[in-house]
Amino acid sequence: MKQYILFIILIVPIVLKAQIGIEKDGFLEVEAENFNNQTLDEIRKWYVIDGLSYQDTLEARVLSDASGNAYIKVLPDTRVGHSDPLINGENFSNKPGEMAIISYTVEFKNPGRYYVWARVFSRGSEDNGVHVGVDAKWPESGQRMQWCEGKLNWTWASKQRTQEEHCGKERLIYLDIETPGFHEIMFSMREDGFSMDKWRMVLDYEHPFD
Repeated sequence: MKQYILFIILIVPIVLKAQIGIEKDGFLEVEAENFNNQTLDEIRKWYVIDGLSYQDTLEARVLSDASGNAYIKVLPDTRVGHSDPLINGENFSNKPGEMAIISYTVEFKNPGRYYVWARVFSRGSEDNGVHVGVDAKWPESGQRMQWCEGKLNWTWASKQRTQEEHCGKERLIYLDIETPGFHEIMFSMREDGFSMDKWRMVLDYEHPFD
């Protein structure tokens, strides 16, 4: 009986710390729906959209083009266009780590500066921003990821919204991984309605994308 109890104690941390992805040769890719934890989701929450979940006609078409036949979306979506009211702390958060946080446990073999890319579907002007962080830290270089191009299509981008360029500047979204081993990569909501299919971290910003 004592041996059985000891086995349970040892295995629980392994399950809770499920590994999602492994970086190899400066490249890491993760399906967005494979997050292992979600916090601060009382007001807005990331939902997995798949064949069994809520979907409207457009959602069904979006799903058909999603990698792995699934993606995630921040719901409810109450701010679709400029005419809809912006409510800080509810349908918008310019402060990273404030609400709707998802995390992924990944392993890095090679430390360094990794550029963060994501494959996103945007319907309009108010569903195209998110924040990214690492190990419970939200550096300036991970704030305000922005998509303007590729509306109504899944689009890869790695740009940061700035005061001068609202559609984002390249090479400004990155996370510094200082040590090899396990790290928590996190995304937090900036705008509700944000949809993400998968994300990548690369040492080479010019790494080819499909």
